[in-house]
Amino acid sequence: MSENANVPAGDKLVFELKTGKVVIALRPDLAPLAVERLKLLASEGFYDGVKFHRVIEGFMAQGGDPTGTGTGGSDYPDLKAEFTDQAKFERGTLGMARTMAPHSANSQFFIMFENVPSLNGQYTIAGQVVEGMELVDQIKRGSGASGMVKDPDSIVKAYVEA
Repeated sequence: MSENANVPAGDKLVFELKTGKVVIALRPDLAPLAVERLKLLASEGFYDGVKFHRVIEGFMAQGGDPTGTGTGGSDYPDLKAEFTDQAKFERGTLGMARTMAPHSANSQFFIMFENVPSLNGQYTIAGQVVEGMELVDQIKRGSGASGMVKDPDSIVKAYVEA
C-alpha cells in the first residue's frame, strides 16, 4: 500500500514498532475530534511504550491504554461519537475504541486485520494504514474470547509526520 504520498501534510500518524514503521493516513474529514485527539496524544508522547493489549486473530489489534488493561485512557474528556457511512471498517482501518456508551472514545484505538461490516456506523473511523500493514499483521495475538495478550507488543514511538 503506497498511498502514503497522497496524504496531506500533518495527517500522517506514525507508530514505530520494534519491526518497523506503520503509517496511518488520518481522516479529519470523517472524524475531526478523534483525529485532533490522536495527534495531540502522539505529540505529547502518550502512545510511546503503550501496548497492544487486546489482539484478536482475524479481527483487530487494540492499543492506546496506558494501563494495558483495556480500562484506561488519557486525562482528556471522552469524545463525541463521529459515526459515518462514508467509510467502512476494512483491513487497515483505524477506529476509536469505546465502551458500550457511544460517546466514550478517549485514547484507545484499534486497527482492523480484516473487513468487518458489522462495525460500520457503530464506531468512529479516524484513519487508514497506508504503509506497514504487514507489521500490524505481526503483532502478537491474544488468547480466548477477550483477546487479552500476555506479554504484548507495544508502540516504541508515535508521532505525526509532516
